[in-house]
Amino acid sequence: MMVYRDKHILSAQQLRKLSEHKYSCFSASLLDPLLQPWWNWLVAQTPLWLAPNLITIVGLILNVVTTLILICYSPNGVEPPPRWTCLLCALGLFIYQSLDSIDGKQARRTNTSSPLGELFDHGCDSISTVFVALSACISCQLGHYPNWLFFQCFCAIALFYCAHWQTYVSGTMRFGRIDVTEAQFSIIAIHLVSAVLGPEFWLTKIPVVGLSWNYTILIFITFGYTLNIINFLKMFTEGGSGKNGSSVAGTSVLSPSIPLTLVVLPALMIAQKSPQNIFTEHASVYIMAFGMVAAKVTNKLVIAHMTKSEMEYLDWSLLGPSLLFLNQYFNCIVPEIWLLWFTLIWGTQDLLRYCAQVCLEICQHLRIDLFRIPYAPKGAAASSSHPATASVSSQSNFGSSADKNGGTTHRKSKSKPH
Repeated sequence: MMVYRDKHILSAQQLRKLSEHKYSCFSASLLDPLLQPWWNWLVAQTPLWLAPNLITIVGLILNVVTTLILICYSPNGVEPPPRWTCLLCALGLFIYQSLDSIDGKQARRTNTSSPLGELFDHGCDSISTVFVALSACISCQLGHYPNWLFFQCFCAIALFYCAHWQTYVSGTMRFGRIDVTEAQFSIIAIHLVSAVLGPEFWLTKIPVVGLSWNYTILIFITFGYTLNIINFLKMFTEGGSGKNGSSVAGTSVLSPSIPLTLVVLPALMIAQKSPQNIFTEHASVYIMAFGMVAAKVTNKLVIAHMTKSEMEYLDWSLLGPSLLFLNQYFNCIVPEIWLLWFTLIWGTQDLLRYCAQVCLEICQHLRIDLFRIPYAPKGAAASSSHPATASVSSQSNFGSSADKNGGTTHRKSKSKPH
């Protein structure tokens, strides 16, 4: 097993580049300006001693736990889960979305902004994307259509990766009019409908049209995916921000396609060729297992962008998918479900240990704490008596979309079907 603590993940040059990183973002979101008063009020109620990254991780935990409760009652998206579990998911996602939106504002209030904030935020979002997409599919009973379930979940995972691929190429994270905030509130609405009318509602036919309600949802979500894909493809016509149209690291704009392909293509092949119908029978475990692998490669892409370095293609998290693939090649000498659970456990621990080690290295380099503000802040004025902290925070307002109230940037990450 790879022991991260025995070796440094980030080189000295990467850490130096990370310190110089400037966050750049453009957003045309429809909902963000409307939600700014709510976010501003919420952050004003937040204690100044509460670290921004702690706000982010609390929101993620609530989102994951509420989704896992839903999964326990409907692991394949076929059995209708209790209505209260859908309501719980709606509440968990709303809390996560709100906390994810104020962590950057809290960082500015306490003068604790840092490159670590952006990385930590995107890392949490990479995990959240998997659970948000899965919970939406279960809530509207997409398990009755396994191919659509696969398509929707893996599209969400892939588009989150593509958002950071685009950032790696152009140096600027861009969000369209219908993007992550709109997607999140659409999923909250799906959960609320399931909570009020019951998950079975999505299987009923629409009069005259003859399609079930969940097919209508599929059409709208696919339309949103299409818009995001079109925006993403514009990147190839515009070229990168590096030399001769390359990425920020001077690499080919197509280079990030390799890690994504190594996740999505095996997932599709294994699901389609499984003699034990592993995806149909264990949909939630399957999506979470490959979702953790995708989260790992996405985090590596984010680090490559922030450190302006080349991304490594092969990764230890691919061990699980490789074993599943080889097992099918040798006619499943090991029960597939055993290897699927191994893929989930291995991928989860590998992701968590990798992220922990990266955070530790960055904290040591910047001399900051991850979940603690190293002083008792008394508002913005308090930073003047702490020049070391102020120098770190003055590098830039890392990790977020444009603040619609004044044009400055904050830490909110919005690159979900994310």
